[in-house]
Amino acid sequence: MKLSMNVTSTFHGTALNDITVAKDVGFEGIELQSPKLWRYLDAGFTPESLLPHLEGIEVSGIGALQEAEPEAFRAEAEKLAHVGQVVGAPAMQMCTGPVDVTVVQDFRAGRLADDDPRFRGLLGRPEAEVIEETAKHVALAADVAADHGLDLFLEPLGWAPVCHVNQALEILERIDRPNAKIVVDFWHFWVTGSTPEEVAKLDKDLISAVHVCDGVPVPAGEVPDQGVSRNVWTGGGSIPLQEWVDAVKATGYDGWYCSEIFHDHSAELDFHLVAQTLLNEMRILTA
Repeated sequence: MKLSMNVTSTFHGTALNDITVAKDVGFEGIELQSPKLWRYLDAGFTPESLLPHLEGIEVSGIGALQEAEPEAFRAEAEKLAHVGQVVGAPAMQMCTGPVDVTVVQDFRAGRLADDDPRFRGLLGRPEAEVIEETAKHVALAADVAADHGLDLFLEPLGWAPVCHVNQALEILERIDRPNAKIVVDFWHFWVTGSTPEEVAKLDKDLISAVHVCDGVPVPAGEVPDQGVSRNVWTGGGSIPLQEWVDAVKATGYDGWYCSEIFHDHSAELDFHLVAQTLLNEMRILTA
């Protein structure tokens, strides 16, 4: 097993700070993510300037491409894939949308106005249309990733129209791109009703990464909101983490396990303390 630090682990850090912390505490890899990457580049730095800092650690993945209107989506895919190629990432991440959970909450509550400029994606559309149109986005992203020598790993967000692993698997089968895979994110799988038993039956070759994370139950009828349900220390929530790790191991997968956390309290603590503790937890879970 290879252990990587997702940059949510050092929530308020910078791109360079995250790399330093990950190396200091002993992670083998780091999963680089926007908006920290974009802040770094927007400040005038180049992707190439990251390379000296990345000596001694692998980039396990780069993300996250978000569903958007077609022109913006393609431009973002090209931008992310280029950075991923420069820093040696094996894969880039794509999230189903809308990524903004408040859009889904407002839609469900009937308060999303027709002229609201926020991206709403396929909210309210029939299931067949949701799968078909999302598949077009995923195919495009996979092709862009392939052009840069990368895989694509799809993350169905728990609040989006495409939220369940079965939908993601249907999309991957439909587009038939050999570089298109999924991420097993414990929280997103758990809040949409997936089980460790289902995970254990996955084809290991379809798994590009595993996000080790925790959460508490979402009240019935509510939109899963990671700002609420995931606001817990990893191991302090309700997801039986060992069962989920063991389920992934049962597939034969032996790639990257990545820490991911959205916990307000630990985000204010020393970066090294948080990162080291998450690494030690994952070492125990995957031993």
